[in-house]
Amino acid sequence: MSDAILVEDLQVRYRSKKGRWIEAVKGLSFQVAPGEVVGFLGPNGAGKSSTLKALMGFVAPNSGRCEIFGISAGTLAAKSRIGYLPEVAMYYPYLNPVETLMLYGELQGLGGKKLKEETHHLLEVVGLKDAKKKLNKSLSKGMLQRVGIAQSLLGDPDLLILDEVTSGLDPVGRKELRHLLLERKNAGATLFFSSHELSEVDMLCDRILLINQGKMVEERLMAPLKDELRNYSIAFRGQAPLHDLTQDLDAQGEIHRARFQTKDALMQAVARVQAAGGELVDIVSQEGSLEDYFINTIERAA
Repeated sequence: MSDAILVEDLQVRYRSKKGRWIEAVKGLSFQVAPGEVVGFLGPNGAGKSSTLKALMGFVAPNSGRCEIFGISAGTLAAKSRIGYLPEVAMYYPYLNPVETLMLYGELQGLGGKKLKEETHHLLEVVGLKDAKKKLNKSLSKGMLQRVGIAQSLLGDPDLLILDEVTSGLDPVGRKELRHLLLERKNAGATLFFSSHELSEVDMLCDRILLINQGKMVEERLMAPLKDELRNYSIAFRGQAPLHDLTQDLDAQGEIHRARFQTKDALMQAVARVQAAGGELVDIVSQEGSLEDYFINTIERAA
């Protein structure tokens, strides 16, 4: 089975207004398997949008290749498998959401009663049932983002490519979007998206790709990464030999606290406290910060 996305030694460069060449993507390579949810992360200017545009065929790579389900990116056959949401969703101001989706659906080769039914269903799903006849120019940024999300779902695409998918959405909108994307994942769709909302990445992704200055910095599976970032601690009364398990020990009165980087160290500490006749007061497992991981990894790669 072909990869949903294959990027191999991708290089993209632009000429600036001053005539200087800017290397946006520098030899980037990665794969996304069918049915996978992958977050594409990096600071502003890292090359994320340039990569997504290359996958859509909006920019031509200077070298390297991009494929969608084994088909060259940018071809009609490849685009027919993709639902795309740009970083800034802009639509003709004097159309309403219904007319907008009907237009985009017809451009995709959809039509008739089926397109009309799907248009109304998707606008209801993204929370625009009561605004579907309002002109686009009167909609807020968050509402236009919802139009864009609905448009990307037209035709039930096999692959969703979403650039800053939560841009402009309030917390309720982000929760609704998360539920919608998980439904698409469970139905077998592949999701590849960029986002600065790391909490959404945490809750949605199977894997993350972290890039900076056009190059791959790190590729991690979310489950083991979250285990690695998780912090453990105990509070206890009494004395126990824990100095070889942690350097993070302190005491407040008769209560001692110790923090550990791994679950194995925590379990050893619990056993030692009990063996020494100590009294366990509290055991805590706390999620680590994906934001700290992101910042620290980017700083090391700079």
